[in-house]
Amino acid sequence: MYLGIDTSCYTTSLAAVDSEGRLLADERRLLPVPEGKRGLRQSEAVFLHLGNLPKLAALVKEKLGTLEIAGLAASVRPRPQEQSYMPVFTVGASFGKSLASFSGAAFWELSHQEGHLLAGIWSSGMAEKDFYALHVSGGTTELLAVAFAGGIWKIKKIGGTEDLHAGQFIDRAGVALGLSFPAGPELEKLAQKAGSETVDVPVSVRGTTVSFSGPESHIQRLISAAGGSKAEIARAVESCIAASLLRLVRNAWKEYGQKPVLFIGGVMANDFIRRRLDGSLPGHCLFADARYSGDNAVGAALYAREKAKADAS
Repeated sequence: MYLGIDTSCYTTSLAAVDSEGRLLADERRLLPVPEGKRGLRQSEAVFLHLGNLPKLAALVKEKLGTLEIAGLAASVRPRPQEQSYMPVFTVGASFGKSLASFSGAAFWELSHQEGHLLAGIWSSGMAEKDFYALHVSGGTTELLAVAFAGGIWKIKKIGGTEDLHAGQFIDRAGVALGLSFPAGPELEKLAQKAGSETVDVPVSVRGTTVSFSGPESHIQRLISAAGGSKAEIARAVESCIAASLLRLVRNAWKEYGQKPVLFIGGVMANDFIRRRLDGSLPGHCLFADARYSGDNAVGAALYAREKAKADAS
């Protein structure tokens, strides 16, 4: 089996695939955030990851029994750039390197973003080798030009947010509405109760740069003034994000040319946003399966499999 490890800001993940790329195990544990808080310090998340990884490893062992580890990979940085760094990823890297040393298996490093891309390509069935990817989460809102050439994935950022990430917008609005953090799933459920009444929220997109700070301030004023029901405000947040991403893609098409778009990241598990984008860009959207939109280690496991096959050829 090929193991993948991911220790992001709010999820500990461990996954395994076989030599055919079939998923054998996918274990995750969300890091608990105290009620009323809007996140964790990196030191808090590191401590929680250290406790979670042995427990997830035991679950994988219980499910799969004793299987030879043919290779493993871990997310060691947020993005595929040398200067990209975040302490939480050192936990997965340390765990992976230690396991590789004891098992004799090869170990490879990748970025958290590359893991999202691989999980998205795998779960969506995407066959294109030249496309755009929109990575939308609590820690990232980036539009990427992605191409596979010479056996290497080339990733270039061509747009994204200049301030808040879409997931931060959701979380700040959600906490203000009395929801727990992270607020994505609860805000989506709340929005489903909205009626036909709509709450307008401004959309701020210039070229391939999007801003969510203005819309977030507008939402906070609505909440303070009770300007609409909680459900209507939640739906307005979703609508604003969908409209912003749609405009971002259309502007990128004008500037860089039209290509298929793969949507990845935790925000893209939201069914309303997915349907709104798919309906507005018919035939051009691919989505990571909702189960693999959020943080997971499946992409890292697939990466280990790819690297092992490349080294063997």
